[in-house]
Amino acid sequence: MAELTAGTIANLEVSHKAPFGYFLTDGTHEVLLHENDVTGKLNDKDKITVFLYQDHQGRIAATMTIPTVRFNSFDWATATSLHKKYGVFLNIGVSKDLLLSKDDLPYEWIYWPQPGDRVYCSLKLDKKQRLFARLADETVISTLSLPAPEELRNKDVHATIYRLLDDGAHVLTEEGYLGFIHNAETSGTIRIGQSIECRVIAVKENGKLNLSMKPRSYEVIGGNSEKIVAYMNSRDGAMPYWDKSLPEEIKERFGISKGDFKKALGQLMKEGKLYQEDGWSYLKQEETPKSPDQG
Repeated sequence: MAELTAGTIANLEVSHKAPFGYFLTDGTHEVLLHENDVTGKLNDKDKITVFLYQDHQGRIAATMTIPTVRFNSFDWATATSLHKKYGVFLNIGVSKDLLLSKDDLPYEWIYWPQPGDRVYCSLKLDKKQRLFARLADETVISTLSLPAPEELRNKDVHATIYRLLDDGAHVLTEEGYLGFIHNAETSGTIRIGQSIECRVIAVKENGKLNLSMKPRSYEVIGGNSEKIVAYMNSRDGAMPYWDKSLPEEIKERFGISKGDFKKALGQLMKEGKLYQEDGWSYLKQEETPKSPDQG
């Protein structure tokens, strides 16, 4: 009889009850089914289907929970913890987390999945027959994908990063569309498994998307306008900055370029909320409506 191997599904017989679970047998070998891995009442000689994995001592153990992540069976797994020495541990639905080795991740750990991130993976064994996660490659991911429609241009999509490149990242949207985000269109440090909101800037002929994490220009202006108004409100509606202020002053105070500052001021003036005078900017005070008996 062949050895019982981690990562496989086996049909075993209940040998006997133990204080902490049951021992199962294939007629030659015995493995422990811990009580935490039991999903119903069992009796001696019952035949059950179990998933085999390695416990914390490296011994083969069994669970009645059959994960969808298996050899040659890919599915999403959620990162539970990150350990710089080993890699990232993933929850695949069984009592012991699965390790995604640092050897299969970028050199710098800041690009590794963080707890709560999701990766698409299956199982593999190393030379010592230890069970590890295997990240899906482009060929596997492409089997999940659909060609994107042209009308998706400029729409917002939700996506998961599954591969990092020198010039950007590959993603899969919730709808199953493949996309690429160039480094120039990213926001902050991105990582494998990260869930992101982005917008479609192009739909290519092959149905793949070019995406951006950066806001639209009017959203940038709106955000900067809110920042300026909040600052002015904290100063009774006035500030010693206007569209001729020095770029360094604008950068130091608001953290934005002079060009973006002028666009935001222009928007506020167009909306009738702000005016400039002698190097200062002022918020216009709303007039109090007159009551009917006032002349």
